[in-house]
Formats: sequence, structure tokens, C-alpha cells
Amino acid sequence: MAKNPEKASYRHRGRLTPTRPASNLAERWTLVDGVDVFYRESPAHLDAPVMTHLHGFGLSGRYLLPTAERLADEFHTYVPDLPGFGRSGKPKESLDVPGLAHAAARFLDDRGVEKTTLVGNSMGCPVILEFARRYPERVHRTVLVSPAGGVFNQPLRRAVGQLAKDGGLEPRKMISVATPDYLRFGVPSTFKMFKALTEYPSLKRLLELQIPTLVVIGERDPLLPGPERVQEVANQTDSHVLVVLLEGAAHAINFSHPGELANVIRLFMHDKPIRDDPRFPDHRRVFEVHRGKHHPPPRDP
Repeated sequence: MAKNPEKASYRHRGRLTPTRPASNLAERWTLVDGVDVFYRESPAHLDAPVMTHLHGFGLSGRYLLPTAERLADEFHTYVPDLPGFGRSGKPKESLDVPGLAHAAARFLDDRGVEKTTLVGNSMGCPVILEFARRYPERVHRTVLVSPAGGVFNQPLRRAVGQLAKDGGLEPRKMISVATPDYLRFGVPSTFKMFKALTEYPSLKRLLELQIPTLVVIGERDPLLPGPERVQEVANQTDSHVLVVLLEGAAHAINFSHPGELANVIRLFMHDKPIRDDPRFPDHRRVFEVHRGKHHPPPRDP
């Protein structure tokens, strides 16, 4: 059974809790391996499958909320700030990608969650890949949105330039969400985490994956190779990977295009063809770039 969600350090809560909630998901705290962990949770649905959203580099789960909230009516939703990020406490030593995957597993242990679908953005994607490698029996499906890391983001000055370019492509509201998170994360942590992120073999782990996986990339994302290169890489595997391109999107798709992303995730979860949402006739279009031979075939609604 899950532990008491109110068990946490009031020192952290008093310092970091905003004057009003940033989400219609419940804001809660728990204690995992001696670290205060802040998380958001949807109302419990007795028979609903669990979906856990993992944030990107230097950020908290706050920018994932627009998409997570749209899926919370169908999935028991968790959006944690991983240890060392956002409003959660800092562990004694900085965590690398495997360490963050273990921390995510311990958080789910604490919540009494045996199996979940994992949805990540940017750094959250390598964390998910490592989680799936270590605990495949605990993962229903994986959704990798704008997966970052690896040689395309090296060296650090290149990644900084990519991030700066992306900043001009994201909605203005993203600045007010991201800036406090980056400042709280700090410069020393940034260098350590960047090194760990670029050294993690994300591509190898993705090609090894045997779990149904959706990869969503933005057409204008400066942190990722172009669609042609993505398709070339995807064609190296006949596994369970489905790659979708979102027209006009940059890197923080979970924040900038939540309606389109939530629609794609729902279709993927139900093995339906990837199509534009007819409720939003003016929204950005989505295109399948690659569908692995062993991916579940789409079923018409």
C-alpha cells in the first residue's frame, strides 16, 4: 500500500509551495529513501491503468501538466519531481541516468504501483529507457517525447546553443515555468547532469527495447536530428517502435502542444491509427515516420 502522502519535510513545503496550485491535479509529498519527493496525482480511478510522466533536464514536472491533465480522466496519473529537481529535495550525491531510473522505481514502490506506462520528455526519455531495461516487467508502454542526449547534443556549448534556439521557438509562458526550475537546479548540477546525459547510450537502449514504444518528435526541434535522420535510425529496428512527427512543434511538446500530444498518446495506447484530432481542425498535423514490424497493428475506431 502507498505511504502517507502528507509525510514530508515542512521546511521544503514552506519554502517552495506556491500561493496557489499550478494544476488541477492534487499536489502531494512523500519521503523516498530519506529524500522529500514532491508529486502531482490525479483522482484515483479504481480500475484505471497508471501513467507516470517524467520531466526533462533541469526542470520540474510542472511543464508536463498541460498534457498530463488531458490524460488524467482515463489514467491514474503521477507527475513527480525527481530527486534533485523542482520542489523535491536533493539526494546526498547527484544522480546520473541509472540513478534517476532507480529513484523513479522507488517512488512507484512508495506509491504502491506495480506497473505503469511511462511518458517522458527530453532527459526523461533516457531515464525511461534505463527504467525499461532494468524493470521491463513494470512497464506497460513507453512514450518518448523529444528524446535528448547523445552525440547530437555534444559538446556542452553546442547543447547550450540548441537550448537557446529552442527558447525562441517555445511559447512565452514556458519561460516563466522553466526559469525558476533552472535557477533552482544550479550550475554545478547542470554540468554533472549534462555529462551523464550525453554519455548514456540512448540509441542502443531504444533499439534493444521490446516494449511497445511511441516516439514523438517536433518538426522544429533544434535538439534533435532532422526527420530524415530519425527515420534512418528507426529503420535499424523492426521492434515495437512507432515514430510520429508533429508539424511545427519544437522541443517542449508536452507544454506547447498538449492537445495534439494527448490525442496521439491516446491513439497509441489503444492501438488505433495515428490521425489528427477532428475536434481541433486548426491544430498542427501529425505524421507517422516509422512503424516497427512488431508494433501492434493499428485498429480502426
